[in-house]
Amino acid sequence: MRATYKKHVLNFKRPSGTSRGVLTTKETWFIKIEEDDQVGLGECGILRGLSIDDRPDYEETLKWACENITLGKDELWKQLVTFPSIQFGLEMAFQSLKSENNFELFPSAFTRGEDSIAINGLIWMGEKDFMKSQIEDKLKSGFNCIKMKIGAIDFETEMELLKYIRSQYSSKEIELRVDANGAFSPQTTLEKLKRLSELELHSIEQPIKQGNWDEMATLCEKTPLAIALDEELIGVVTETEKKKLLQSIQPQYLIFKPSLIGGFKGTQQWIELAELNNIGWWNTSALESNIGLNAISQFTYQKEVSIPQGLGTGSLYTNNIESPLLVKDGKISYDPDLNWDFKF
Repeated sequence: MRATYKKHVLNFKRPSGTSRGVLTTKETWFIKIEEDDQVGLGECGILRGLSIDDRPDYEETLKWACENITLGKDELWKQLVTFPSIQFGLEMAFQSLKSENNFELFPSAFTRGEDSIAINGLIWMGEKDFMKSQIEDKLKSGFNCIKMKIGAIDFETEMELLKYIRSQYSSKEIELRVDANGAFSPQTTLEKLKRLSELELHSIEQPIKQGNWDEMATLCEKTPLAIALDEELIGVVTETEKKKLLQSIQPQYLIFKPSLIGGFKGTQQWIELAELNNIGWWNTSALESNIGLNAISQFTYQKEVSIPQGLGTGSLYTNNIESPLLVKDGKISYDPDLNWDFKF
């Protein structure tokens, strides 16, 4: 058995704004495992400034993992606990190695093209007119769940945009989620949550910066609007720490990005704890290429999810990997009659 990797820089079709800045590129690394005549493919993708494995020794660690691939998936996962995206890429590659083809990791009605997964339409931050045009585009494209990133422009302008959607569509017609990416200050957040709740939103992701457990716990207790933890889960790697976080904060929802929280295994741990504590959850991609998005989608379908997931990021790039993944009418599906165009 041998493993190799190569870097790929994904280019955004247009700069995409978040409260942490504007994204124009996204780094990712592909892993290939070869054993006899079998090949397995995986993707390790980091988000600069957010992933705990955004470290100077990242590529050196990836090289070490490839050189020690014979340790196997489970032992490598244990040793790479502070490198969740490498954990995920290796899990993906080992699962791919076992599959009949490189890309059908978890065979199901989804991979057979018989079923699809409901997803949210993502609205990026930007000037008011740009955000409004995105909203109109998503609504025309058949999405009935929209997620809007907020916190980078003026809050009153963001409220206007949300009111605009609500003036056109009721909460029964369109589910609205917002993602603050930790942009609000603890002192003003509760008042903002009250105003947002008047628009009958589904939830808000990470209203304040992660790491402020006491303030977040108070918000989750008093909020009129369901709070979903996202960045808060990053770097919480042991089961003991995960239990402590949930008991301390008691959120309404959790959002799982496998690249940031330990891949399939790390995500499964969180899912089990969420369900044990009656906390809602959904999965989302972390801006991976279609290689990673495919793996997350197939993994997610197995969980028999009933609410829209965050799996609509495949169309963001000019140089993504051509794949059988399709987004139509607010759903992602897999067409087994279409081919992958990926050369390692």
